[in-house]
Amino acid sequence: MKLNKLISAMALATVTTLSAHASTAPVYADFPITVKNYQGDKESSVSYGGQMARHVLHNSLKKLAAQGNGTANPELLAKLQSYFANKDKNRAIIAPASKEGFAVAETVVDQLSKGKNLAGKAYKGVVTGWPGNLTAAEVLAFMVEKASAADAGFDIVNGMDYPQLISKFTMGAVFYNQAVDSYLDEKLAADVKPNDKPYKKGAPYTGKEHVWDEAFGYFGAPAHALTLDAKTVYGIAKGKKEAFAAGDYNKNGKIDLGTEMLYSHAYYAASFDKGGKTNYLNTITKAFIDGRQLITDAKGEKLSDKQRAKLVSYADIIKANWELVIAEAAFKYAGVAYELSSQIQTAVDNNEDVAKLYKDYIHVWGELKGFSMSLQTGGKDLGELAVRLNRLIGFSPVLLGNTQVVGIDGKGNYQQASSITLSQYGLHMLKVQHVLADNYALKARSHDQLDNLSALAAKLGAGNHTEND
Repeated sequence: MKLNKLISAMALATVTTLSAHASTAPVYADFPITVKNYQGDKESSVSYGGQMARHVLHNSLKKLAAQGNGTANPELLAKLQSYFANKDKNRAIIAPASKEGFAVAETVVDQLSKGKNLAGKAYKGVVTGWPGNLTAAEVLAFMVEKASAADAGFDIVNGMDYPQLISKFTMGAVFYNQAVDSYLDEKLAADVKPNDKPYKKGAPYTGKEHVWDEAFGYFGAPAHALTLDAKTVYGIAKGKKEAFAAGDYNKNGKIDLGTEMLYSHAYYAASFDKGGKTNYLNTITKAFIDGRQLITDAKGEKLSDKQRAKLVSYADIIKANWELVIAEAAFKYAGVAYELSSQIQTAVDNNEDVAKLYKDYIHVWGELKGFSMSLQTGGKDLGELAVRLNRLIGFSPVLLGNTQVVGIDGKGNYQQASSITLSQYGLHMLKVQHVLADNYALKARSHDQLDNLSALAAKLGAGNHTEND
């Protein structure tokens, strides 16, 4: 069994054992202040407003990225930069927004937290899955600029759906990276943000309390997620009227975007869980609540080695299952990309119009590519797995005419070259599913098309499908 698959299986098996001895508190809220000699007026030590501000910046950025008209648009670019790289005051929350039967409480980002952006928190390493040897912030800045000049976010010529690329990679390069490679990693060290001191002078929370809160915020679950079934919590993110009452936990007549909305990877966890094969959302949220209770129970004292070891075990559950959620998403969209590539090839063979299918294919590829690159921002060296994913998926989907993006020139223009056929690229998509299933203990396996792998490989003369992936 591959290492990632073994680790994820062990993490899933560990959940039951740890949870049996943990807090049963259902809501991530109202943990008391344990900072010694606190002089302020706060009653709770929970604080993760900055992370929720970044979630609405991300949601709003995705919405804006689809508003281009196909020509250079400096005004739109400036607006996109406002939500991505800048820290402007009074930025409107474009999404999530109120609609009939589903009111949200906040309308301005500053109501959640002031002075936040996305670029400053992006993964600092080189992104090998994108051309140009760029950092994550540079990749996202490149995509944002391209989106401003694209037609409704699409570049049909080069196979790019920028709202999807920006969204899925931001979720990984910012939220996932910050949580699992910082807050749940080095910031859990004994001598970093200790629990016997406030996080900063005058703060109502200790170092470890706030570190844990910020990681929870980046996951994107409602504070009361454990009181809801997966279908209901998923409906909150979709703005479903029938989910409103359950989402409005404090019964103020609105969905509070800081505590009651579902975002990012928590949304994808719920999307898989509602199929009944997985329990990612509850597993991760429960581990966060149990870890927070452990910190609270220390009553403002430095965590003992035993306490910190147990906290790290909760962090390991969170990290392993969070990685599985992203891997499940990549698996799903590889399957859909295969399905669409096959439909396009059939339509081409029959001289049928492929315009809608082709746009759907580009859309799905953007999701696959964003999730695949996100997997590589968690602080783990994925080694051969990353190499195989990047080579199989490429820098663009295979385009009509059997070309593919192979690089970017010095002026930021895509460079294309002759590639494999669309059918051969469909085989690549099946190999992506094979590689992911071989490395992770996937349970949802949405759009599983692996039964077609051997037959397609034989048809195309590709030989043993497990070689040269």
